[in-house]
Parts: sequence; C-alpha cells; structure tokens
Amino acid sequence: MHNFNKMQYLYCILLYFCHVHIAKNMEELFNWSYKKIKNTRVNFKRYLSDTINWNNQLVIIVGSRGVGKTTLMLQYIKKNLTNNEEVLYTSLDNLYFYTHSIIDLVKEFSAQGGKYLFLDEIHKYKNWSIEIKNIYDNYPELQLVLSGSSTTEILHAQGDLSRRALFYKLGGMSFREYLNFTTGKNFEPISLTHLLNNHRKLSLELSDEIKPLKEFNNYLNHGYYPFFKEDLEGYHQRIRQVLSTVIEVDIPSVFKVDYSATTKINKMLAIITQLVPFKPNVKKLSDQIEISRETFVRYLHYLEKAEIVNLLFNENKGISLMQKPEKLYLNNTNISFALSNSINTGNARETFFINQLKLNHKIVFSNHGDFLVNNKYTFEIGGKGKTHKQIKDVKNSWVVADNIESSLGQKIPLWLFGFLY
Repeated sequence: MHNFNKMQYLYCILLYFCHVHIAKNMEELFNWSYKKIKNTRVNFKRYLSDTINWNNQLVIIVGSRGVGKTTLMLQYIKKNLTNNEEVLYTSLDNLYFYTHSIIDLVKEFSAQGGKYLFLDEIHKYKNWSIEIKNIYDNYPELQLVLSGSSTTEILHAQGDLSRRALFYKLGGMSFREYLNFTTGKNFEPISLTHLLNNHRKLSLELSDEIKPLKEFNNYLNHGYYPFFKEDLEGYHQRIRQVLSTVIEVDIPSVFKVDYSATTKINKMLAIITQLVPFKPNVKKLSDQIEISRETFVRYLHYLEKAEIVNLLFNENKGISLMQKPEKLYLNNTNISFALSNSINTGNARETFFINQLKLNHKIVFSNHGDFLVNNKYTFEIGGKGKTHKQIKDVKNSWVVADNIESSLGQKIPLWLFGFLY
C-alpha cells in the first residue's frame, strides 16, 4: 500500500511538471503571437479581407508562398480581436509542434478561455486535416482560421473537411493592388463585364490619375509579391528562395514525393523557364529529364498547384491529371524576371493576362484568338499595332494591346485587366 501511494505521488509529480512544461510553452506562444500582431501594419489590405466570412467556425486560406496569407490573418486580428487572452496566432513550423499536437494546443488554449485560433503553415503538419476535423466536432465554441500552401487546395475535395470549412484562395497582388500599395490611392476592383462594356471611359479616367505604362512596367518586374516593399534590391533573389522552398518542402509535404523527385522538378523548371510560352512536347521533355511521360505530366500539375506555372488547355477538351496542356507559362512575370533576368515582350503580355484572369475566371486556349474566357469572350493579345483582323468574325472578341494608355474601338489596354481583383 505504501509503495502504491509512493507511485501515485511520483505520477502526480510527473503530471505536474508536464503541465508546467506545456503552460510555459503556451506562454511563449502567446508572447510570440502578441509581438507578431503588434508589429503588423494595417494601412494596406488585400482584396480578400472583406470577402472572408471570418465568423465561420472553420476558415481555410490557401495561396502560394509570399502572397500575404500571414499578414491577412494578423491584420484581421489586430483590427477586430482586441482581447489578447482569447486569440492566438501561431505557425505549425513552430518548435512547439515537435513535441505537441494541434489537439494538445487546443485543449490548453480552450481551458484558458481561448476563442479564436489562427494556425499558419498547416501543410507542414502531418495529418492536420484529421485533427482539425476532430477539433471542429469537439470544440464548437472555438473559431479556427488556417492558412497553407496553395498545394493544400487538393484537400478541398476531401468530403469530411469540405463540408465543414470555407475555403478561400489568395492570389498575388493584382496591378490594381500594386498601385494602391505604392501610391496610397484606393482604386476599386472592376468586374470583367463592366470592363468590357466601359473600357474606353475607365482607361481615360484612370490614366488621369496615374501613369499606367510606367507603373505597369514596374509591376511586371516587381509587383506580384507584397514583400518587394521590404527589399527591392533583393526581391528576385527572395523569389528564387521561395520557389526553392516550395519545390523542396511544400510539394513533398503534400504530394508525398521524395528527394529524387524534387531534383527532377527543379530540372523541369529550369527547362520551362528557357522555353515559355510553348506547347510542351511531353515525350521529348520527359526523355530529357529521364522520367516517364506520366510522371512528367503529373509533375507539371504539381507545379501548377503550387502556382509556379500556369497550364493552358484547349477549349474543346476536358482537363484531367494525365492530359498534357496546350500551352505552358510561368505563373507570373515576376518569376520570369527572377529566373531569367529578362523576359520576351510577347511572353510577358500573355503571362500577365492569364495571371490576372485565372484567379476568378475560366481561361483556355482559343482556336480563334489567343484566349477564350468564361466560354464566351475571345481575346487576341499584342502590341499597340495589333489589329482586329484575326478575330473580326468572332462574336464577343477584343484585341488587348500593350503600350497604349486608353482604349480605341475594340482595342483595350492590357494594363486595364490588372483591375479585375
């Protein structure tokens, strides 16, 4: 009996110290969270800020690295959740999660009166969706906001999670957001329908307030990722570092590929950078990289999910995992400049157009012009001398021209499509 009591005593002591260890870590998490929130600027907000239903029990924000998901969450906390004891922001790559689970955190956080939990980098936590599902079901009083790599968007298809969560996609900065960010102006987004019906008036009004061609060229070089403001000189180097992390960390964590696969994917990206835009010869390229055709196409889709490339498919074909794209582009012109220091003008025009429309519209390769949008609108992209000749007999068709400030007839300035979000 005496030995039993002694064992009970030792067990209680062990539990006590374990609890103190957890509490100490929680205190550190709260301190770190407080500092992150305090140091967050709220003078500029992304387009998604007012779209998200922050009151939903489970919100998941996905997007590529560097587009501002963390800042988006921290800004919301700073502006709307003033009780520091009820809110916690942390990242799943924090050392805390080497010895604790998300459920451990939630138990302690909830016991201390926590109500709002913001978890960053969820794709770095193994089986996160299973734990989040259990937390959602067992802690209905807790509001969860998660953010992760755009590759985690594949989990949207998982029934258990998609029925519980609201998913939102955060893209990089549009040309409109870049202007607001750099000039302090407050241009509002323009719907595609409104743009097509009023492009002459819109282009003239906007040209009175900005020098669109000068600003547009700057944006193509360094306007897509908000972190350009932090260090413009090192901006392209940082993009290269982001791409490396996506390929070597994010893609393997979501798609379960090994180191040899990331080596092949890096080689693919190097080849793509030199060739874009192009119609991929899958057999030739897969032989060059020494992988099968199926593996090559699958890796292309991984790169698209990670928002490193954009794949354009034919308007008359469906899209499947094993289907090769009709044409291949890098995701945005900033990546192009970061990887090659220069970019072909025609490539830049088409890359920008796809990038700005693909977030909220369906865009495919057109048999009549360059692109078909929403199965309705045909666009031909070119310089200011581009004519309507190629698409003159196509209904709902426009020429989108670079190096013009304002519209003329059915010719719309390319930069104006940067106001869609």
